[in-house]
Amino acid sequence: MGNIVEMSGTTATDEDGQVQGINDPYQQTRYILGKVAKYLQMAGATMEDVIRTRIFVTDISQWEAVGRAHGEFFGDIKPTTSMVEVAKLINPELLVEIEVSAVVHS
Repeated sequence: MGNIVEMSGTTATDEDGQVQGINDPYQQTRYILGKVAKYLQMAGATMEDVIRTRIFVTDISQWEAVGRAHGEFFGDIKPTTSMVEVAKLINPELLVEIEVSAVVHS
C-alpha cells in the first residue's frame, strides 16, 4: 500500500502466545504499544508516523489507565484515537486490543 501501514488488532500476547499483563489494562496497553513500535520499525515507520489508533477495551471504566499508557508512548504525537468498549476479545485474559494506521513520510 505504498507509504501506508495498517496494523490489525494487536494484543498483549508474546511470541509463545502467552498473555502479558493479566488483569492489568495499563500493562497490556504498554506491552501492545511496544509491539506496535517494533512492527512499525520493521515496516520502515516510527510512532511519529502513526495517524490513528483504535483501542478496544473490555471495560471502559479502565479508560484512564489505557489512555495514560497510550499517552506515555505517543507523548507530543497526537494521532486520532478512538476507544470503544467491546463485550470480549478472543481470549478472556485480554483486556485491550489496538489497531494502528500510519503514513510513512519520506
